[in-house]
Amino acid sequence: MKPFAYERATAPEAAATLVADSTEAVYLAGGTNLVDLMKLGVTEPATVVDITRLPYDGIEHRADGGVLIGALVSNSELSGDRGIRERFPALAESVLAGASGQLRAQATTGGNLLQRTRCVYFQDVTKPCNKRQPGTGCSAIRGSHRDLGVIGTSDACVATHPSDMAVAMIALDAVVHLRRVDGSPRPVPLADFYLLPGDTPDRETVLQPGDLITGVELPPPPEGAVMRYRKVRDRWSFAFALVSVAAVAATAADGTLREIRLALGGVAPRPWRASKAERLLTGERPTEEALRAAAREEFALARPLPQNAFKVGLAADLITAVVRDLVGGEGR
Repeated sequence: MKPFAYERATAPEAAATLVADSTEAVYLAGGTNLVDLMKLGVTEPATVVDITRLPYDGIEHRADGGVLIGALVSNSELSGDRGIRERFPALAESVLAGASGQLRAQATTGGNLLQRTRCVYFQDVTKPCNKRQPGTGCSAIRGSHRDLGVIGTSDACVATHPSDMAVAMIALDAVVHLRRVDGSPRPVPLADFYLLPGDTPDRETVLQPGDLITGVELPPPPEGAVMRYRKVRDRWSFAFALVSVAAVAATAADGTLREIRLALGGVAPRPWRASKAERLLTGERPTEEALRAAAREEFALARPLPQNAFKVGLAADLITAVVRDLVGGEGR
């Protein structure tokens, strides 16, 4: 084990300075992913900065129906919050679909958004991986890739982002609140927070050195909207998604979709906002034909590999099932 220093920050400015001043310093919150990666030797920080004493552990429900979730709110607290369950049920469902009860009690909101891929080659330091060590190659493309990405990938990386929570939050138009090293705030829409791999898969987010996530804001859901998160996986619990869908839908009086938001997990290097499908479905009746056509268009530029090509059809099936369960439609 590589020795490391431990610092407990009691103020945001102290934490940010410690991390910004060293390329080998990291923040520690719940540690449910970071500690695993340290044990595997995937990451070897020189300094770990404990931020669990910082004042970001509250859930603030606002008069307009929106909510501000502190970055240190635990997953179990978030999924059990009455206001979240009532107004943002897809978020509560997504959190409960992830990990075990013990891990949810320890994991934090900010940490969940920043968790790293579970690609077996990223976690195995004996294998080439561009995300872990740029320029060494992507072992997954010619290796085991059944669980990996089919869209948004590149020749340098086909890993998927593992978060369930982030998928639901993107469908809910979440905004991540950051604190810069100089103390200035920086709000970033979650849809813009993650980077596609391109030629630099080691850069996963827009975070700059010392940037600290302080919270996530959800605007009020659309009037009359219904929502759901559904996850398909190899076993019922404690498994990452093969494909997941978060859907937020509101219908007009004539049964057409007044607003539809779709986000997908398990298919891309980041939680995938299905914007093409949304545009095609807005103003349409949610028939099976319309839903499948929109899903096919969303995956028109997909780059499936031999072992995971099934994900394209599975995603179309899941989008169709979830939206029609929410709002019905002709031919149901």
